[in-house]
Amino acid sequence: MIKTPAQLAVMREAGRLLAQVFDMLDGFVAAGRSTLELDSTVEAFIRNDLKARPASLGQYDYPFCINTSINEVVCHGMPSAKQFLKDGDIINIDITLEKGGFIADSSKMYMIGNVTPKARRLVDMTFEAMWAGIRQVKPGARLGDIGHAIQSHAQANGYSVVREYCGHGIGRQMHEEPQILHFGRPGTGLQLREGMVFTIEPMLNQGSAKTRSLKDGWTVVTKDNSLSAQWEHTVAVTADGFEVLTLQPPQNLHTLHTL
Repeated sequence: MIKTPAQLAVMREAGRLLAQVFDMLDGFVAAGRSTLELDSTVEAFIRNDLKARPASLGQYDYPFCINTSINEVVCHGMPSAKQFLKDGDIINIDITLEKGGFIADSSKMYMIGNVTPKARRLVDMTFEAMWAGIRQVKPGARLGDIGHAIQSHAQANGYSVVREYCGHGIGRQMHEEPQILHFGRPGTGLQLREGMVFTIEPMLNQGSAKTRSLKDGWTVVTKDNSLSAQWEHTVAVTADGFEVLTLQPPQNLHTLHTL
């Protein structure tokens, strides 16, 4: 659970490389591209340009490198040659990357063309909710502090928080302890310690928090077909706060990418 300074240095490099994948995607994601094209482009970039490994490929028998979750898809959307991005879509692209034996995990929302104000607000507020959770991270804080901050921001802005899926510890394995819930009560749960590394990845819905899984066994959608959004970063607990390992430089805390 606790990473040594040497291990954290390797994870920092994995996170830096993963941020470069999103730098590449910023100039590639566009209306008319298929989600399978996004997947193959990411795989080639990770393997050939970054000399790293796409960690999701084959994990739990998952057949792709990325998740592509569009509009009402909450998470785990599967790329397809028949699924094309179109004007007005919002899409979450979730990517994991392994370098030097350690894994980084991040996801980002892209807004395609003329997105409705309601969809744009959902994306913005989900981004803010993630950062509300990240800002709670420091030694001595509790996991419940993170969840409470996210839940409070979401509900204050009229959104529900998906409860079936959560953040997680990360390191040599993609999913390690502890689980990072995106709801909770302040002052409860595991106490954070320097050297912990985990993801914070809230999923917010415009409507009900309830979800359902499709027959492919992976794709999760909102039960009421309302829009859903998600953002994710890999975060380390430092001596005096936090370090976001997957931040895109020179991305500031409130930068969104619109296409």
